[in-house]
Amino acid sequence: MSGRIEGIVVEITSDGDLITDISPQSWNSIPRSTDTRVLIDGEHETLGLFDSNHQQPSMTLIAIAEGEAPLKVHLVSDSAAMMLGVRIGAPIDIRW
Repeated sequence: MSGRIEGIVVEITSDGDLITDISPQSWNSIPRSTDTRVLIDGEHETLGLFDSNHQQPSMTLIAIAEGEAPLKVHLVSDSAAMMLGVRIGAPIDIRW
C-alpha cells in the first residue's frame, strides 16, 4: 500500500530545524522504514522517520516524528535551513 502526505514548513527554529504543519495524527500511520521518502522543497530528500534518539552521524538530514510535535526536518549538528536554503512556506512531500 502506498501513501502520500503533503505539508509546508511553518517555522524555522533557532538551530535551523524545519518545523512542518504535518501533525502526529497525519504521520502516525507512516512506516518508519527506508521506503518512506521525505522530499523537502522539491529537491532535497531523506529516507525514513526517526525519533530524537536517532544515533545518526553528523551532517545527516533526517525527519523526526515523535510525541505530540509536528514533523521536523533536522540536520544533525548543523542548520537544515541554512544548508538547504529552505524558507518558511517550502513544500514537504512524504511518500511511502
